[in-house]
Amino acid sequence: MTQPAFDPQAVDLAALRGRLSAKYQLYPPDVLPAWVAEMDFPLAAPIAAALHAAIDRSDTGYPSGAGVADALAAFAGRAWGWEIVPTRVLVLADVLTGVAQSLRSLTEPGDAVVLTPPVYPPFFATVEKASGRRVVDVPMTGDAQEGYALDLDGLAAAFARPDVTAFVLCSPHNPTGTVPTPTELATIAELAAEHGVAVVADEIHAPLALPGATHTPYLSVASDDVPAVSLVSASKAWNLPGLKCAQVVATAPALRRLRERVPQEVLHGAGHLGAIAAVAAYRDGGDWLRAVVAAVDVNRRLLADLLAEHIPGTGYRPPEATYLAWLDLRAVADGDDPARVMLERGRVAVSGGLPFGAGGAGHVRLNLATSSAVLVEAVTRMARGLDPR
Repeated sequence: MTQPAFDPQAVDLAALRGRLSAKYQLYPPDVLPAWVAEMDFPLAAPIAAALHAAIDRSDTGYPSGAGVADALAAFAGRAWGWEIVPTRVLVLADVLTGVAQSLRSLTEPGDAVVLTPPVYPPFFATVEKASGRRVVDVPMTGDAQEGYALDLDGLAAAFARPDVTAFVLCSPHNPTGTVPTPTELATIAELAAEHGVAVVADEIHAPLALPGATHTPYLSVASDDVPAVSLVSASKAWNLPGLKCAQVVATAPALRRLRERVPQEVLHGAGHLGAIAAVAAYRDGGDWLRAVVAAVDVNRRLLADLLAEHIPGTGYRPPEATYLAWLDLRAVADGDDPARVMLERGRVAVSGGLPFGAGGAGHVRLNLATSSAVLVEAVTRMARGLDPR
């Protein structure tokens, strides 16, 4: 009989308090952390074995990235039918480094870059401070109750602007959990080709598409003659962000610019143990990933029931991908930052919506990658924070 990869309900908060990572160290011990995109689940056994083996052989030297591109190509073929040429893959430290280096390579200082808020907060600083470009907002359409979609008309208008030279596509979208359709992505690819806009696709959450949704890699629908990159990593799906290993997959013209412009120190920035872990994840982490997807699927549906019971009036549509839930609390909370009162009065830490940009006020992001019991406790504390009686 096949043994389960792990028991998602066996989360031990006392043991998790011993972790030295950001999720459990930023706040005091009486705060329940449900904010950053870090899972409460144990490390996948094949990854743990690969890392232990590396330590046992004192394999902690300079990173070579050996095997990462081939392992990614094999995984992408199995998961999405996406044929990646391994020589088109660059290995960098993390996806944000990939975003910054792609923008620096494919655009010029002062150019405008499109973002789709509410969106992953570090994108704003990466575009403006790390890359020296300007942000143009094309907000998502819809809301947290009915669901979100990319504003294709808005993107068409933005791409037609002479100052817009790039678009950072978040697919699947963080924080809304939206998975763009192949038709939507093909439309974006056509617009990008027509207007000479480079697409930088952050697809870090792609392995976490949930039942009922299918991820389509952007480069699988885009022309290879147009500058575009896909940024991927095992870090979100297998909970490895601290090991620092992401991959940039590039079209032919984008690859030429990246090889010309990315500094050598950046090309050597990935962690050696991160590369070892990524290979193990892509090759042997399938059972563990399926267990995570099943657990998040349970929790996204449970959350709807919990909100109806404890915080009725909350706008919530279960995410199509990621383990992040985006909640609209404007009808039940005072002010633009309900996360603050939830922390102060409920002693639960969730991500406030304001840093996500336009459309973030009155919203919070909640981490679902935990046990159902911890999720129940989180929502109970959130309700207590909103109504301290």
